Amino acid sequence: MDFEQIRKAYRSQEMMVLILMVISLPLFGFVYLYYNSGNLDWNLPTLPNFVHGLLVGMGVGLLIGQYVIFHSKLKIAKAAEELFQKMAIYIKATRNRFLILFAVSLMSTVGLLFFKSAFYVVIFAVTLLFYSLAKPTPDRIKRLLKLNKEDAEIVKDIARPS
Repeated sequence: MDFEQIRKAYRSQEMMVLILMVISLPLFGFVYLYYNSGNLDWNLPTLPNFVHGLLVGMGVGLLIGQYVIFHSKLKIAKAAEELFQKMAIYIKATRNRFLILFAVSLMSTVGLLFFKSAFYVVIFAVTLLFYSLAKPTPDRIKRLLKLNKEDAEIVKDIARPS
């Protein structure tokens, strides 16, 4: 990959992160307000309790899994020779991470809607924490990939608005 391809991939990743947040926040917010108001009744079907346990378990498991998977991919990226190889691996790992976080946010939204349990609020809050702390920035990329000053400047150029 060359500079322009990495720049395009980085830009599309930035947009994807923002779009996923813009979708998940209002959805959860709407369900959360419904949950707290207590006076709306949508006559939702009652789901079995094992679905509740499954959603909570999958949510927690995916939160842990995205962290472990991302950091295992970082090890691969650090071992790469060229900066653009490192960046390509990092961008793909970040994209996968945010797709997993989006899935967790949707599961917590559905779980809160059907089961009205505070577990889903906590899972969503942790997901939001990862959304905000894992957002790719040049400084974060430099730190995670342990880049030298020259490579860090190239990453800043990639992230700079064109």
